[in-house]
Amino acid sequence: MSKLTRFEDYKDRYDNVRFDRTPEGVVTMTLHTDGDSIVWAPGSAHDEVAFAFSDVAGDPEVEVLILTGAGDNFIVDYTYGDSGEPIPAVFMERLGWSGYQLITNFLDIQVPCVAAINGPTELHSELALMCDVVIASEDATLMDRAHFAQGVVPGDGVHVVWPLVVGQNRARYFLTTDLKLTAQEAREWGAVNEVVPKDAVLARAHELAAKLLVKPTTTRRFTRHLLTQPFRKAAVNELNHGLFLEGYGMQIYTPTGDQPLYKD
Repeated sequence: MSKLTRFEDYKDRYDNVRFDRTPEGVVTMTLHTDGDSIVWAPGSAHDEVAFAFSDVAGDPEVEVLILTGAGDNFIVDYTYGDSGEPIPAVFMERLGWSGYQLITNFLDIQVPCVAAINGPTELHSELALMCDVVIASEDATLMDRAHFAQGVVPGDGVHVVWPLVVGQNRARYFLTTDLKLTAQEAREWGAVNEVVPKDAVLARAHELAAKLLVKPTTTRRFTRHLLTQPFRKAAVNELNHGLFLEGYGMQIYTPTGDQPLYKD
């Protein structure tokens, strides 16, 4: 449950999230690391994005949210370290807690959300897919590189969101074959709504936000609540289940040689 927040209090709070707001209340949340594409890591970006979603959810002056990334990629690079040793249980417990907050805090946002996928996305694609409208650049790709491709159980919410968006069979195929979908293929699957030139992604997102603003605030908020209900139900039933299996599997799996658990 999010607490009441104000934009001025959280807009400069995070190192890996940049916030901008128009006078009409359209908030753009840009994921970044030092101004370039975000490097996903526990204790920093992983936690910050989760907490930033909670701040947006608690701000009654947000009318529409645009979620995008800086640089050439939406989310590609990540670093969890690779010591060659089993991962401590305390680390996985903390990471699982943060992963749960990441998804549930996002679903607490009760205004329309527009994803502006500005480039390749190889982990946490579920964040974009939980938006009400998904715009992708022509060079964008969607892949789940952080899980089964590395010998890890697909968790983190991809196991909840992808089946709801593209169907069970396509989701299982996507999550277990190291498949990399082009933006156009993702559109054909129903995961992406529009594919536009790279330099037009954010502008198109703002165009759609302006259309959404025409509708009454209550209508917009209630519609977001209504249309994300399937995600919330699935999260209640399966999110922690997937996070547990992911974390438990990682504790008994020691990365070796040509199959590192995580990219350094």
